[in-house]
Order: sequence, then structure tokens, then C-alpha cells
Amino acid sequence: MNVSDNLSKSPSTLPVGASAPRRSSAVVLGVAAVAIVAYLYLFLHAESQVAVAVLLALAVAAVVVARRLKLTASVEDAAARRPGLSRLWAVGGTLALIVLFHESHFVLLMLCAVLLYTTACLGLTVQFGFSGVSNFAGAAFFGIGAYTTAVLAAHTPIPPILVIVLSGIAAAVIGSLLIAPVLRTRGHYAALVTIAFGILFKTFLEVNDVLGGPQGLQVPGMTLFGLQFNEGVTVFGVDVSFYASYALLSLVICGGTFVVVKALERSWVGLAMDVVRTDETAAATFGLHIARWKVIAFMLGNFFAGVAGSVYGMVTAFVAPNNFTFADSLLMLSIVILGGLGNVVGLIPAAIIVLVLPEKLQFIQEYRFLFYAALVIAILLFRPEGLLPRKTRLFFPQKDAK
Repeated sequence: MNVSDNLSKSPSTLPVGASAPRRSSAVVLGVAAVAIVAYLYLFLHAESQVAVAVLLALAVAAVVVARRLKLTASVEDAAARRPGLSRLWAVGGTLALIVLFHESHFVLLMLCAVLLYTTACLGLTVQFGFSGVSNFAGAAFFGIGAYTTAVLAAHTPIPPILVIVLSGIAAAVIGSLLIAPVLRTRGHYAALVTIAFGILFKTFLEVNDVLGGPQGLQVPGMTLFGLQFNEGVTVFGVDVSFYASYALLSLVICGGTFVVVKALERSWVGLAMDVVRTDETAAATFGLHIARWKVIAFMLGNFFAGVAGSVYGMVTAFVAPNNFTFADSLLMLSIVILGGLGNVVGLIPAAIIVLVLPEKLQFIQEYRFLFYAALVIAILLFRPEGLLPRKTRLFFPQKDAK
């Protein structure tokens, strides 16, 4: 090979053409992120029902037009090319919303709820979407984390961060009581086991006077590095809601959980769980320990739910049995199904739809659980794969053509 051939294939000349798709992907992701943040700002800021209805109609029209023009496919392709950049834009967009609504208690509380419910639903995704383990008691494990925090924060000197971790561990350990019946049953029988546990958990809280009975317990606020999270602060002369601190904490926990779950999905552990979910007989034939992977998925999912419930208890400063009913478990389940079973990215828009939409549409607030039920039925009928279906795992991904 001569010198001219070496120069023609020099590494310095390759990035010019190879970086073009990456630059275009960055531009697409940036434009999409700015558009989404701008729309969410308008939607969360809207107060009149007419404005909310107009914005909803605009969103539906925009989605239809984007699909016909294949803009959504371009965004998905850009996110697949630059997954790290897409996550940075997501975090930056959430931070922008927190800054824009720094004085609004109600909006920041909704953002906290969306982030924490998304964290809990990430745990359900590990169970349902990855390994096929049924769990219809998500709210119960959410509540275990909240009640554990109420007890530990009020009666022990344990640091708040450690309290959050211990609350997640408590949810996982208590959930281990269900491992034997869950492993011995399948399908709707396993679902009935978890439903019974959720009902028993609520009943136990109502009759237990040590845990406050039907009245519940107060949850002390979080203190971190001398900062009282339950007290508002003033930054450069601007009053900031105390919910802003919890919103930042919720974002950190949700983001960290998201990274862990995505890494789990891409690893050989996620591959083993996929095989167990798809065909247990084939998995056992190839030597996979089915019970082991189900136990790991069940306990890990409950840990995430307990951590989310711990912070949620601090945010609301009060926990009661009525906050963790079977209806709340169905709410979490509707988020998982709506987002796309097994797709962790779809949980975020699904949580916004399920949690924020009823709050903005005041006339359906009294019928919110009817709305959730109708939403689940509509999804199962018209789009059973969810808003963002989980893509088939590629064992031999093809490289982009050069």
C-alpha cells in the first residue's frame, strides 16, 4: 500500500463525514427538547379550562402531523444515536421547569409526584416488563417505604439519606414474604397473591395504633447539609418554594434509578430476565435459574418503589392508609401499560398524562379513577403496546453504513 492510500484512510479525515449524523442528531434532540419544555411550561401554567383544552388539542394535532412527516421517527433515531445527550436534555428540561416554576407550590408538587411515581414504575417495569413477574401491590411497597421513613426519621438519629436507603431495603425485605407464593403461581393467580397482599397491608395499617391507625403519621422533613427541605429559601432575593428542594432530590433519585435500570436492561442480567419472561421452559432448558431471576427482579423492583415512597412521604409530610390503596396500585399499573410495557422511556410521558392531566382538567377530578380505568381499557383495545413500544432486543446490531 502506498502513501496516498494511507493518507486517504487517515483517521483525521474520517470524523468529518462520521460526525455529520451526530451533529444532526444533536440538533434534532435540542429542538425537540426545547419544544417539549415550552409546551409543558404553557400547559402547567394554564389555569382556565379553555386554555387547557386548546393546548391538548394542539398536542394531539402536533403528534399527528409529526407522525405523518416522520418527525417522530427522526427524534427516535437521534435518541438512539445519542442516548447520553438525550438524557442530558431530559435532565436539563426538568431543571428548566423547576426554575421556571420556582415559586409555584402546586406545580412543583406535581413535578415531584411525576418523578417519584416514575421511579416506582421503573421498579414495576423490572418486574413486569423484564422478567414477567406480576405485582399488583405497587402502592403497598410504595407505602412501606413511606411508613418506614416516618418511623425512622421520627424516632432514630439515622441520617436522612440512609433512611431513604433503609426504606427501600424494608420494602424489598417485606416483599420477600411473597416470593414463595409468587414463584409457585403464574398468571392471574400470581396477580391475586399480590392483590391480597395490598389489601392486607392497608388493613394492617388501619388497625395498627402504633402506626397511627386510620389517621396516619406525620413524616419529618428532610435535612441535608444543614438545609431544611420543608422551609422555603431565598436565592439572590428571589423566594423559592420549599418543594423545589424536593423536586431536585426527586430528579436525582429518578435519574439514578433510570440509569441503573437501563444498564440492567443492556446487560446479560437483562438478557436473562428477557428469556425467563419470554419462555420459562426454554430458559430452564438452557440452564437459566428461573426462580433466581424472578426473585432478583421482584426484590429490586420493590426496593425502587420503597425508595420513591420514602421521599414521597417527606414531600407530603404525612402518610395514611388511604394513600396506598389498591386503586393507587392500578394507577401505577396504568402508567406502566400506557408508557409501553418494558420501555423505561415511555414511563415519563405516561406519568405526566396519568398524574397531571386530571389535575388540569378539573371537571374529571371526581371521576379520576374512572378515567384511569377507561384509559387502561382504551390502551388494551387500540394500542396494547403502549405509547412507546419496547423495541426488540438486537443480538447482532448492525453498524451504520459509512
